[in-house]
Amino acid sequence: MEVKVEKSIYTFQFILLCLSSLLFSASFNMIIPELPNYLTTLGGAEHKGLIIALFTLTAGISRPFSGKLTDQWGRVPVMAIGSIVCVLCGFLYPILTTLSGFFFLRLIHGFSTGFKPTATSAYVADIIPSNRWGEALGMHGLCFSIGGAVGPAIGSYIAFHFDINTMFYTSSLFAFLSIIIVLNMKETLMTKRKFDVSMLRINRTEIIEKRAIPAGIVTLFSYSAYGVILTLIPDWSEHLGIQNKGLFFAAYTIASICIRFVSGKLADKHGRIKVMLVGLFIISLSLALIGWGNSIQGLIIGACTYGIGTGILSPALNAWTIDLSLPQYRGRAVATMYIALEIGIGSGALFAGYLYNDFIYRIPYIMYGNTAVIFIAIFYIFYWDKKKAKANY
Repeated sequence: MEVKVEKSIYTFQFILLCLSSLLFSASFNMIIPELPNYLTTLGGAEHKGLIIALFTLTAGISRPFSGKLTDQWGRVPVMAIGSIVCVLCGFLYPILTTLSGFFFLRLIHGFSTGFKPTATSAYVADIIPSNRWGEALGMHGLCFSIGGAVGPAIGSYIAFHFDINTMFYTSSLFAFLSIIIVLNMKETLMTKRKFDVSMLRINRTEIIEKRAIPAGIVTLFSYSAYGVILTLIPDWSEHLGIQNKGLFFAAYTIASICIRFVSGKLADKHGRIKVMLVGLFIISLSLALIGWGNSIQGLIIGACTYGIGTGILSPALNAWTIDLSLPQYRGRAVATMYIALEIGIGSGALFAGYLYNDFIYRIPYIMYGNTAVIFIAIFYIFYWDKKKAKANY
């Protein structure tokens, strides 16, 4: 009897893709923990919610364009554009040192995540068999998370021991290394077209991939928590006496990395729905723990729990998005999910900043309140699954 041996998904192309994403993630995450204090020095303490909200606004706006370009122009050039934006912004932060200049750069910087992750997810789907998408996206997400862990820690270290401008320049360096890797990767789009200005004209049918809307709804509500965390955790860390504001992000990312070794495979084996529900329940628990644990130890426990929840949810949610789409519209489907992600993060950040308003005692209550938003995503998944089961009956 012949035993069928599965080919490894860890090809040279996949490894290059993961390394590029790690550097890209480290680049834009590196500066996040230091931005609230930096904004305060510019005289904009009351506008901390805009740090993330403006970033996600342009990231969301750019998704339909990046989705269309990914499906027509190619995966590689779209990934490169995302990293190029990070390089430019890192050099411009030390130059544009007014409030208006800072907010302008946050808008421009958002285009980076509007482009690279969209093309990257489509690239993964091109080179990996569909029955192993969960595993591949989980391992790619692991590398992205490593970047998200080392970036803030490195950024805070550089800002503390050198200065914040050196941190911005280092961010540009990481993004530049990501570009070098991307430009040495093989294009996977079979029907690639030469770039034309007409590709930038988007009609209504090209903005959203209808088949991916259920994944978008779950993404929107589940990622509101990340916007809250990005906005409030740097100040909460400082309140608890933590010198390196990247500690929370390092702890949550390490936990996320550990669980991703198995979470993607679980999504392939047991189904996306079950795994997503487990992830969402754990995320809701983590928010309660962050609010309740008024200590360094409590914050780290909450961070690790949040990392486990997102590490379980993310690969299953990404794979579900691709499951729901057609091959020729993968870029648009991924873009749809990411539009929802940006809206979720941006709205979470905006409301958190508005409610917080530099009153530190409000932070736990904002965390508790966001658990209700996570449960909206949970209830929707139950509703969608029941509706699908009835339709197939």
